[in-house]
Amino acid sequence: MTTSADRTVARPVTLADIARVAGTSASTASRALSGRGYVSEAARARLREAADRLGYVPNASARTLKQQTSRVVGVAVSDLGNQFYAGLAAGIEQTLREAEYQMVLVSDNSDRVQELACARTFLAMRAAGVIITPADSAAAALLARHGVDVVEVDRRLADVACDAVVIDNERGGRDATAHLLALGHRRIALLVAETDWTSDAGRRQGYRAAHEDAGVTVDHGLILPIRFHASDAEARIETLLDEAGPTAIFAANNLLAEQAWKVLRRRRLQLPHDMSLVAFDDVSWMTMVDPWITVVAQPTVEMGRRAARLLLRRADDPDSPPALVVLEPALIVRGSTGPPPAAGSV
Repeated sequence: MTTSADRTVARPVTLADIARVAGTSASTASRALSGRGYVSEAARARLREAADRLGYVPNASARTLKQQTSRVVGVAVSDLGNQFYAGLAAGIEQTLREAEYQMVLVSDNSDRVQELACARTFLAMRAAGVIITPADSAAAALLARHGVDVVEVDRRLADVACDAVVIDNERGGRDATAHLLALGHRRIALLVAETDWTSDAGRRQGYRAAHEDAGVTVDHGLILPIRFHASDAEARIETLLDEAGPTAIFAANNLLAEQAWKVLRRRRLQLPHDMSLVAFDDVSWMTMVDPWITVVAQPTVEMGRRAARLLLRRADDPDSPPALVVLEPALIVRGSTGPPPAAGSV
């Protein structure tokens, strides 16, 4: 007599099954059994033993499909119109091209919902890995759950351990503020994005640390958080100038620097005679105006290159611990900063 158990067709053994038995990730199991990429000898032996014990049979068509799509890397940045992100993308693309990978570049507009949609698109494409300037931790977590390698660049938000490339934002904020303090400024406005991103937090901390180093008390009325792409940013800067009376402005990203420059120009305030201005980021317009803008420059192309190298390294050495690469910013002093104006001249 044939029982229902006899009629049951066994589910094919998957890489996830083998990984669970061997105590590794599915991606490690895939590399060990395909012979592609680095896996420690101990892990490889455990995985092969588990595969034999479970009766694993490789799916040739699935393996072919994966190989056909494994040379694509997804890259999601916050704003394709921002020169900072264009520099990151250029560095990523150059490095991936040299390694014979293709880049698919998208913008998520720093929106959590759009970022998750981008992550799902990359999953559907079977991307070999993803490089992201995260607006939220959810996208990186989703990708990690599906075994996709992730590298965060510019900021770190993921709740899961992953590789990252960032700038020393605290040092950049400290250097910019210390430069203004050394010129004699004591009322330095900080324009900073209103986010919980590590980049903005670091620049705020650097601003405070420079004041502490100089023995100057921070006036919190001079700190102006502004939402990303806020339509009222220029109006709020106008109000800050009227009510707080700064003699210098430190704009913690290039968009806020541009908005501050427009307000100062509209008010016919001359840099640096009436107001000093320092920007975080060095983009092209800052050397097209008179005077040129003093900046904290980030090595954006190199940041992109490092992120791509981390992703390529992860493919070859998936079991290595997450790496954090911290690059140094550079203060470039130009004509937009000088001593504070005489009292009452602004």
